[in-house]
Formats: sequence, C-alpha cells, structure tokens
Amino acid sequence: MRRDATPGHRSRLRLSRSSPRWLPARHEARSVARKHGNGARRCRPEEAMKFSLFMYCTVGRKAELEGGMAGRRPELYQRMLDEIATYARFADDAGYFGFGHPEHHLQIEGFEISNDPRLMGMWLGKHTRKLRVITCGFVSTTHNPLRVAEDIATMDNMLGGRFGVGLVRGYQARWVENFKIRDDLNAVGPWNKDSPADTANRAYFAEFVDIVVKALSNDTFSHAGTYWNFPPKDFTNPHPHPVYVNFGRGVDADMKIKQIGIAPRPLQTPHPPLYGGFANSMRTATFWARYGGKPLVLTDNIPFFVKLCDAYQAEAAKHGRSVARGHEAGWGGIFICAPTDAQAQEWLKDMLWFWNQWSIPFGNGVPELLVGSPDTISRRLEEVHRQIPVEEVVLLIPQGIHDRDQIMTSLELMATKVMPRFAS
Repeated sequence: MRRDATPGHRSRLRLSRSSPRWLPARHEARSVARKHGNGARRCRPEEAMKFSLFMYCTVGRKAELEGGMAGRRPELYQRMLDEIATYARFADDAGYFGFGHPEHHLQIEGFEISNDPRLMGMWLGKHTRKLRVITCGFVSTTHNPLRVAEDIATMDNMLGGRFGVGLVRGYQARWVENFKIRDDLNAVGPWNKDSPADTANRAYFAEFVDIVVKALSNDTFSHAGTYWNFPPKDFTNPHPHPVYVNFGRGVDADMKIKQIGIAPRPLQTPHPPLYGGFANSMRTATFWARYGGKPLVLTDNIPFFVKLCDAYQAEAAKHGRSVARGHEAGWGGIFICAPTDAQAQEWLKDMLWFWNQWSIPFGNGVPELLVGSPDTISRRLEEVHRQIPVEEVVLLIPQGIHDRDQIMTSLELMATKVMPRFAS
C-alpha cells in the first residue's frame, strides 16, 4: 500500500523482547473491553466510529532490523506470527472493527514482510471470529484479475463474510518488477508521477478493477479490453463436454466459450467491501467513488481530507450512489496510546526511525500521529469528528517495532478508555 504525502504533510520528523504477559483469555478480553463503558460519552448511531487496526508485518525490533537481513531469520518470523495472532485475538474480543495488512514481497530486510495477501489474510482469520479481515491489497500489476476475483470470493466464504479487500497499483519497484505479469507495466511513485509509465499503470489498474468487480458481481460475464479479454477471443473448447452445456452457462452447443464465471460467488452481496489502499489524491477518491470503494487516507491535513470527501460525494452522485457523510473514506494514522503523553512520545521514537528509514524514501510523508494518552487521542478524534464524522478510523500500529507489551498496552487503553467515548 502506498502512502502519498498530502498538502501540509510533515515530510520528515527528527527526533530485549518483553515477556508475553498479555495473553488474555477471550472472556478476560471481553471484560477489559467493557470495563470503562458505563457513563462514557455516546455518539448518535450514524456518527459512531469504528476502529480498524493496520500492520505492515514488520519482523523485528529496531536493533534486529539494524543487524541486517532480518527478514531471512525464521525465528523472528515465527515470533511475528505469534504476536500478530495475539493482537488479533485481543482486538476481536475488545470491540475493534477490522485488522488490515498489505501485500509486499522480497522483503529480506524484514521491514514489511507481508508476502502473499491470501495467506496473511487467512492467518488473521484463523485467530478471529468477528473482525473484518482487510487485505489491502492485491497489487494489480502482479496479478491476473480473474484469479484475484476468485480468491476474494473464496476468502469471503472461508471467513464467513468477514472479508474486506483492497486493490492497489503497486509502488515498491524492486518486487513489482520481479513479479509483474506484463513487461509494459511498472511500479509507480513520485519518481514517475504523470509519466507515460504512470498513465499506463493507471489505465491497467482501471481495467483490472472493472474485471474484478464484474467477476464478483455476475454469475457469468465477458470482457474485451486493452489488456485483458475474458474469455479469449473466439475461443472454442478443444473437446465436447456435456456438463458445460447442460449444467452451466456461457458455453454454446458447439463448445464456443461466450462467457465465464467464478465459483463460489462471494458470501457478501454483491461482493466484499472494497478499499482503495493508502492514497491521498482527489483522482484516487473520485475513482473509488464510482465503485463504492473506500480509500484509506492517513493525513494530518483535515481540511484537505474534507475536500477529498467532498470530491468523492460529487463523483458518487454522478454514478447514482448515495453515501453517508463520513463514510466516503477511512482516516487515521500512526497509533500509539500510553498511560501518559510523555511515555507515548518516547515510544514513538522507534516508529519514527522505522518511518524515516523505510517509508520516506518511497515518497511517503509522515501521516497523522494519533500518539498520546487516552485523553489526548480522544481530543484529537473529537476535533476531527467536528469537521467530518469519520465512520472508520485506521490505526497503524507499530507491530514488530514495538514489543508485545507495548502493543497490548496501546490496544487495551484504546479499547477501554477511548473507544467507548465514540460508540453509539
């Protein structure tokens, strides 16, 4: 997922594993989540906030990453999987809405070792019962859209209708260039913005999304485009098969394939919720408005975010879509909640090191910093809510960089002292 700098963004900020005491049973987690709910300020149902976690799948702490080649160390990867499972189980019972992750490959340094989006999505699903699993997302230039649609539908069924999926363009050139499915496509970023490569990537992405949505929404379909033809033009099955003709659709008696379809259909109708990845441009917002997709915007520039949502509303109306205010896009940022502001700022240092080392070189500005005590974070959420009643807040957790106790402290404080203030 790409995090673009937005107008007003900060471009850069300067500034031994703990014992796993946070292993709450499910009933204990539920008790923690309810503990401080009584008497909390309540929102009207239409203004209630949902809180989703997002992680990069970072394999190590700062010192371990600095040691080099951390992504190649199985013991660190095993610890990461165990920690992710712990966070997911707690979030599932504590009232969080979703848990998301990206797709990136060839991550030998270990900073963002998410790998196959299907596998990490199902790892989250294995350890949860209610959370929306948000795979955000499939990088279009490295996938066949028909295969992606089938994967989405299958995962939605395996997760019991808890799947949310992002479709993204791809910005990390090292792995995209090795995984891409067409030689004429490239990764995109500030280095080639508005270039022919950017234009081609955007055109391919638009067709990719159109195919995925068609496949998810229809029993059978056909598509003739610039990059893909489904089924292949004038394709005839090389031998007769009565099942195709008698029990399906789209195949003529002479075995000419006119239409195709994926199976199963998604459990959610017409398909799982669509996310647009981390992007901060009006062009991205208006693109997703056509499909009802939700771009995720991690920015501290709230006036810009409001304008982006306005542009989304206008485009959605052109396509006959009515969208409740605050539902146009998800909003959030780096999240650290500690008992005091001073402690939260101290914990932030390693995450800023990570961001400056990893994200800034890709052209990603420092996002909103939801960092502080529960009261400080609550005040910031209230400030944003007064400007636009955001429905889904995305909390980018320092998973991997922070130890288990730090992450669990943040998650518990958020669940017990902040989230009840914004519940319906």
